[in-house]
Amino acid sequence: MKTFLPIILLFFTVSHQALYAQSAPAEKELTQLLHQFLKGASENDAQMHDRFWAEDLIYTSSSGERFGKEQIMAGFDETDGETAVEPVPTYSAEDIQIKVYDDMAIVAFQLVGKTNGPNGTQTDRYLNSGTFIKREGQWKVVNWQATKVPEQ
Repeated sequence: MKTFLPIILLFFTVSHQALYAQSAPAEKELTQLLHQFLKGASENDAQMHDRFWAEDLIYTSSSGERFGKEQIMAGFDETDGETAVEPVPTYSAEDIQIKVYDDMAIVAFQLVGKTNGPNGTQTDRYLNSGTFIKREGQWKVVNWQATKVPEQ
């Protein structure tokens, strides 16, 4: 029995290291994708939105509305050829947490939106979380939840 316990501990240590070794590249890939998406969202890049969201997306906005990728992409059609009147926010991510489970991952972070306007810079913060699935070699978001952080 005394030799059995060290073998079990060794097994769990090796298993944990193997799991971490597999998830580390995925975490890096997802972090890069998130930053690329936020840059694209700051530039109102329809191609980046198309790349990021899965066709079967379920998105719950901070205002409690639920919709899918089709509605997100339709918003780009509505603005074709129009000149932006309002200042466009720039987005970044803080406190990123990623949990990888084989071909699925959960990404949670604090979204920071900064908008420069005539009265200075307005900063909005949201707690966002997304469920990503890896399909055909690409991570795509199938579920997204945004919650506005109350102003303090």
